[in-house]
Order: sequence, then structure tokens, then C-alpha cells
Amino acid sequence: MLEIRGVRKSYGAKRALDDVSLSVRPGEYLSLLGPSGSGKSTLLRIIAGFERADAGEIYLDGKPLTAKPVHERGVGFVSQGFALFPHLTVFDNVAFGLRFRQRNPVGAPAEVKRRVDEMLELVGLGELGGRQIAQLSGGQKQRVALARTLVVDPHICLLDEPLGALDANLRRRMTIELRRIHQRLGIIFIHVTGNEIEALAMGERVVVLDQGRVLQTDAPDTVYNRPASLQVARFLNRYNTFDQRDLDGAAAADGVSCIRRDLIEVREAGYRAAAPETLTTATFVTAEYSGSIIVYFFSLPSGKVVEVEYHLSHKRPAELREGSAYALVWRTDQAMVFGSPKIAA
Repeated sequence: MLEIRGVRKSYGAKRALDDVSLSVRPGEYLSLLGPSGSGKSTLLRIIAGFERADAGEIYLDGKPLTAKPVHERGVGFVSQGFALFPHLTVFDNVAFGLRFRQRNPVGAPAEVKRRVDEMLELVGLGELGGRQIAQLSGGQKQRVALARTLVVDPHICLLDEPLGALDANLRRRMTIELRRIHQRLGIIFIHVTGNEIEALAMGERVVVLDQGRVLQTDAPDTVYNRPASLQVARFLNRYNTFDQRDLDGAAAADGVSCIRRDLIEVREAGYRAAAPETLTTATFVTAEYSGSIIVYFFSLPSGKVVEVEYHLSHKRPAELREGSAYALVWRTDQAMVFGSPKIAA
């Protein structure tokens, strides 16, 4: 188990991490989700030992890590840019850590070959050991970086935006590969990303960070369906927010109402909401088609934009008229209400 207790880190006047505490279970795949500057990469670098915390402690299996040098922590680190050696082959890149690590380097060529070949097979590059790095695709480079990290048998694998440099198709394929490799090895993986879809897809639990503080730690479906705060709901990029001035009549809530965009139904203007429904009136602006999903954009009288998502495999989208008013309706019990309506102003 990895335990992070009260970790703080500042750069001058800027607080990067503010009293962060987490427990990561043995063999868990944990996603760290947050916007740029939220502190997620800083936390990873402190776990790895590349940076020192100003305060707080980190324990691995009950033993303190904070004072240990990088090479004694048993922590592997995969960066977004891969950091591969362009003058070495795939095999020699993966073998580098075995041959040249400070503690217990592996000098026997047969043992190096056995372990590198085994790791290349695990990441699906068994036939590419002799290739030069320049001959590889982005996805293949990512796998080499992962193999180089895992070949030294770390207790923890830290992944800092590992899919950020890949195109959409490669990203989808690598999410499957990373989960497969994690299941085979059974060690802790901590995966940093600013992409909410990636975080929800990868992690057994998702930690949401912002401005150096943990906002929520939960299973992906809980984070998605029951965000703990307005901040989390907005960051997930799946929720519309409404304050009292946006809602019609008695449906108005004392606070900011959040409703997922795929839970809103579009009705003709003049539709009367019946309990347990909430309603707002909005003007249709335009639609955006993206494969299996259509997103409709509406404008409220306040100028706020509302997004309504239709999944084509589930229901037939309505034919809407640009510039016309419609009733947007949802079940009141499917919405969440947070804080003061002033937040959404």
C-alpha cells in the first residue's frame, strides 16, 4: 500500500500541493485527474523522488519513502515525452536500466536478454528489439518507455500523461494495453491525465485535483454520476449548471442545479412540467454531429449556453428549428444542487 499523508509543496508564493493525503491499495490502478496547474504531476514527481515535499510523508508498505533517493524507492516513471535514447535500439533502451542502475545492476548478457525479451513480449514488441527509435510509431515508443520502466520490477509505476502525445485511435488502443499489462503485473499504477474520459476509463478509482487540493476520490461511476462539488461537475465537462434565474417557476432550486447533458429531454415550447420534472426555456442555436452522438446547443435568456446530448443508438433525435424556443426538461431527482446561485453567475 502507498500512503500519502499531508503533502505540501510550494513554488515561491504559489501552493502546488495543499495538504494532500491519499491511500493507494496494493495492485490498484489509480487515475489522477485535474486541469493544468492542479498539482497532479508535482505529486507524481514527489512520489518518484524527483522533487522534495515541503511537508508531509509518503509510505510504501508501511516504510517511509520521503528520505530515500530515487534509485532506492522501487518507483518507475513514464513521462509524456517518453525520454528514449535515439541512438540506442529498442532492446538497448529497455536494457539500459538493468545494466546501469546504481544498485544491483544486471551484467550477465543472458539474464539481460531474458528479462528484456520477456518485457518486450509483454508490451507487444517482441519482434522489434533490433529497431531504431526513429523507426517506431508514437504508440510503439510509448510501449518501449513502459517496458524500460517495468523491466526493473518497480513496486509502483507512475504514468505522467502517458497517452497525451498519441492520436485518438492510438490512445484508445493503449488504454486497453495498459489495463492488460497492469492486470498481468499486479503492481500499483498511478496515471496522471487532464482528460476526464481517459481518467474514468483507466482508473479503478479517480482522484480529482484542483489548485493543489483533492476534491474527490471515488470509483469512476461515482465521480461521473455523483460529483462531490460544483467544481468537479464542471471539470467533468458533462454537466449543465443552472441557478434560480435560469429555471422556470416553482422548479427553481436554492443553489446551483447540475444536470448531465444526456439526461435532458427537448420538448416543444409551452410544455408544462409535471412533478417530478424541472424545466427551462431556451432557444435552439445549432447542433454538432460526432459519430454516434449529436450535441444540441441552446441559449438561455441570460446568454448561458446549454448542451443536450443525444445518443443515436438509444433514441431518435428531434428535428429542431434554429432560432426557435424549446422546453428543456429533466427529472428533478436526477439533478444535484450545490452551494449558492452566485457561483454560476
